[in-house]
Amino acid sequence: MTARPFPLVLLAVLLVALTLVAAVAPAARAAGTTSVTGSITGPTVVAWGSTSKYAVSGFGGPAVSSNGTVVGNLTYYASLVAGNLTGLSFLPSKGSFTSNASVTADLAVTNVTQTVTIHLLVSSVYQGTNRSTNLTYTVNVVQPYILSATLVDAASWVNAFTLYVTLDGTVIGNVSIPGLSPGGTYPVKFEYSTLGLPAGSHTFAISLAQEHGLIKFANGQTEYTETVYVTGPGPDYTIWYVGGIVTFFGALFIFASRVAARRRGATRR
Repeated sequence: MTARPFPLVLLAVLLVALTLVAAVAPAARAAGTTSVTGSITGPTVVAWGSTSKYAVSGFGGPAVSSNGTVVGNLTYYASLVAGNLTGLSFLPSKGSFTSNASVTADLAVTNVTQTVTIHLLVSSVYQGTNRSTNLTYTVNVVQPYILSATLVDAASWVNAFTLYVTLDGTVIGNVSIPGLSPGGTYPVKFEYSTLGLPAGSHTFAISLAQEHGLIKFANGQTEYTETVYVTGPGPDYTIWYVGGIVTFFGALFIFASRVAARRRGATRR
């Protein structure tokens, strides 16, 4: 039998080794080396009977390759803890991540003042390797302040506009008003959720957008205010929730004919 030259044998061994490395390398790159992370972002104070949106994110672990591609199962599982779970939901309670992007979930609450804790488990699984992380997010459910009013169109069509809401001179939100038909009405409602206002007097106001200066309230003004008085907090401020209703009675008359006249002039230009 003729013996094979040693260099040829060594070359064959090297070729086999390189072939095995090339076959294993993709799987090795696919197994992520970063730790599993997750987060929940959204409001920490919500109103009774509301549904609020939250962004849930998860990343890392063996399910994510070194180049950031999700190659395995990257999944979140959510559950709620509260004194009264009746009517509470966080949906979807389970979801998968296909990229480094968040998933939107809805928290629905009832008319019960309490603290709700969202528990989140993010699991990363690939080729039998499993890593996970746990985190929590606290949400306070409170009775909100409610501001309400009614818009009345006196004569003509009015295009959509915006009502701004302020508290002690600071804008806290707005309400979008759709176009109104002649003689039509539109109810306005704005809810303000807070863990508590400082003791003393506070003024809520609703104001029409500045570009619609010809649209006024029944009293001829462009702003309507209501002042509330908050008594001092109880011994434990963290569980002292302030709630109430501020109602703006009366109609908000829109002088649509003057608005229409102004618009016709603009059209001619």
